[in-house]
Amino acid sequence: MKKDIRYSCYPFMREKSNCVDYEIRTDSLTTRIGAVIPTLVDDVHGQLVLEDLRVIQPLAYHANGSVRGKLAIIAEDVAWLSKRYDFYVSEVKETIQQFLLPQGVESAARLHICRSEAKKSYRALHKVSEEKEVPEILFDFLGLLANVLFVMAVYMNKLHACEELVFISKSYPMKKKKESNNEN
Repeated sequence: MKKDIRYSCYPFMREKSNCVDYEIRTDSLTTRIGAVIPTLVDDVHGQLVLEDLRVIQPLAYHANGSVRGKLAIIAEDVAWLSKRYDFYVSEVKETIQQFLLPQGVESAARLHICRSEAKKSYRALHKVSEEKEVPEILFDFLGLLANVLFVMAVYMNKLHACEELVFISKSYPMKKKKESNNEN
């Protein structure tokens, strides 16, 4: 008897391979990106981020299928994402010179969640790479994507005049900057 598909949420769910975990992680990433989009539709400040996310979301799904299926992330995708990173960094470069708490306006908070999902996807990809060869471009894409999502979040807070909250770690003390040019 053929199994009723209503009971199967994903055909590979019971597979032992870490590839399934990677696919679930990247599906979550793509879904979380989709959850940011409605927060930007009516946001006059967020239209540039909205346009970029509409390109990034399908790329995240392409990364999803690029391990089990045909590699769908290409050098041009990474180059485009790198240019977007450069743009956002140029807009927030002073702010990102310190550790920041992931918070802010709703779109920024959701972008921070996406950043975290991109990092989890990267880690899941690493686990896959311990089982089989994985194209390096996927690591480049996911690492860069996590960083783009971070600077997008900071950018959205800047556009909405939402103050970033600096995080001072008790675990990893930072060196103090010199207060004046007279110190050696």
